[in-house]
Amino acid sequence: QVHLVESGGGSVQTGGSLRLSCAMSDYSEYSIKRLCMGWFRQAPGKEREGVAAIYTTGTIADYADSVRGRFTISHDNNEHIHYLQMDSLKPEDTATYYCAAGITSPNDCDRGLWERRFGYEGQGTQVTVSA
Repeated sequence: QVHLVESGGGSVQTGGSLRLSCAMSDYSEYSIKRLCMGWFRQAPGKEREGVAAIYTTGTIADYADSVRGRFTISHDNNEHIHYLQMDSLKPEDTATYYCAAGITSPNDCDRGLWERRFGYEGQGTQVTVSA
């Protein structure tokens, strides 16, 4: 069992930035070395969209086309926190953002896992971007 808690959401204007954090706890030593971690978002009335994914080694990162070049995922191996730096925000980025994590091989780590409801999820944090 892995427990995830997000923080860092809020309201910004178009072009602004936010950094989301996801703190992990209740993980085993076995799982922490084999985790794919990431973020997905869901806006009202829309399907969840996998936003980004990174493996525990930090060697793999996958982004949705809608955020590539604007969002950056990273992971602090010492603190077991992963982040989503969001720059050049647009109104269409408005959604509830969830962090996620699950045990996979490195080659199976991609943002599609979150769209398939794989692994563990946090409770979500709201991001609102105004025009």
